Amino acid sequence: MVFANNVGKYRLGRTIGEGTFAKVKLGVNGDNGHYVAVKIIDKQMVMKSDLKCQVKREIRTMKLLHHPNIVRIHEVIGTKTKIYIVMEYVTGGQLSDKLSYVRKLGESEARKIFQQLIDAIDYCHNKGVYHRDLKPENLLLDNNGNLKLSDFGLSALRKSNDVLTTVCGSPCYVAPELLWNKGYDGAAADVWSCGVILFELLAGYLPFNDQNLMNLYKKVIRAEYACPSWFTQSQKKLIARLLEPNPRKRITISEIVEDEWFQTDYVPACEYESDQDIYLDDVNAAFDSAEEEKVTEATVTKSPSFINAFQLIAMSQDLDLSGLFEEQDQKKQTTRLGSKHTINETIERIEAAATDVRLSVERIKNSKIKMLPKQMMTRCSRSYFDLSAEVIEVAPTHCVVEISKSSGDLRMYNEFCESLSILLTKKSGVPLQAQESVEVQVTSNVDRDAGSSEELSSEDNKDLQGYASA
Repeated sequence: MVFANNVGKYRLGRTIGEGTFAKVKLGVNGDNGHYVAVKIIDKQMVMKSDLKCQVKREIRTMKLLHHPNIVRIHEVIGTKTKIYIVMEYVTGGQLSDKLSYVRKLGESEARKIFQQLIDAIDYCHNKGVYHRDLKPENLLLDNNGNLKLSDFGLSALRKSNDVLTTVCGSPCYVAPELLWNKGYDGAAADVWSCGVILFELLAGYLPFNDQNLMNLYKKVIRAEYACPSWFTQSQKKLIARLLEPNPRKRITISEIVEDEWFQTDYVPACEYESDQDIYLDDVNAAFDSAEEEKVTEATVTKSPSFINAFQLIAMSQDLDLSGLFEEQDQKKQTTRLGSKHTINETIERIEAAATDVRLSVERIKNSKIKMLPKQMMTRCSRSYFDLSAEVIEVAPTHCVVEISKSSGDLRMYNEFCESLSILLTKKSGVPLQAQESVEVQVTSNVDRDAGSSEELSSEDNKDLQGYASA
């Protein structure tokens, strides 16, 4: 195979896909020889069609999602006229291509693809992302037949009111509530599209199809479809719940996972553990570059446990630098705490705080810790909880602890932060257990000396311990 053109460290070869504004070429990473797919977008056509925000949204969304059933973006490179999106290369092509020559799939193969689709969508929803354009053309297969979800160009991020209004998607796969023009829940709309895809996988044709668009929409709104004779009762039951026209009565993803037919041979997908920071600077740079030169993703060499003056200034709660950035991560929550302990003592206190709130600890780096609810350590893809803490050394006995939560239970996050805040105020050089023992003894003596006949409430005890530890 001939790889004629170079873009950065990538050598480009034959075209493997083409659309209105972009084409996709097969590429090779010159550093390691790995194949990649490079999506080449004509910048001028995107600007003229007012699609800049849509393209940027797709890139940003895909860079934030890290799951085995979702196509990964490795890098974005911009020139004066082109945008190059370097993505994971999926060898098997589109699911729609396979359906064009095999018509319908066998039950076990269809179930495996549907299970992986639900895993991917469940992960997206837990990250606050609604796809809104699920169809076989946007589902890729690798050489082992595993599914990869792609094309987030019409995706939406969850907002505070949780109601979406933009009507989008493909007519045959769109949920009926999108046609009502009254706002809709993105999660329920994605579930409907998953139901249409499952029907198509098992039947070999679409449940709703008509050459007249108005007639098609009438069928969708009324959920008028007929199952073929070879559908089993279990399949019919699940599809009926997926294609429920009332979104409030429609089956949810958690209920899908508990379905008996779905559970057969089900192996949950494990979320990738990523110890790399996600940089989004190259997304803006790809659009803003004014010269014909390669704009590569910025990388900053930094110690995993040391902070420089510029980073310290940026972390200051009193200095608002938000105006320097185009947009902020609405979903991710971050808390920073000061520690007058060594880095090792600080990490010990993080682990103790995690234990206090029933979290299991997993060391990612020497200075970074990931925490999971203990019951989740054996479950890979349900009820995502993404909480991490990183210790940054400012001086030998002064550290900054940055706690981040991008998904999961807010209550548990707050409990952990509160527990760690208390533990960080305890003195160095004395075991935590010993300090707790002293506090209990002091509390007991105070009660006895006061001669009080009243018992302190549990809340009072909690407050007293908090003051004693300060």
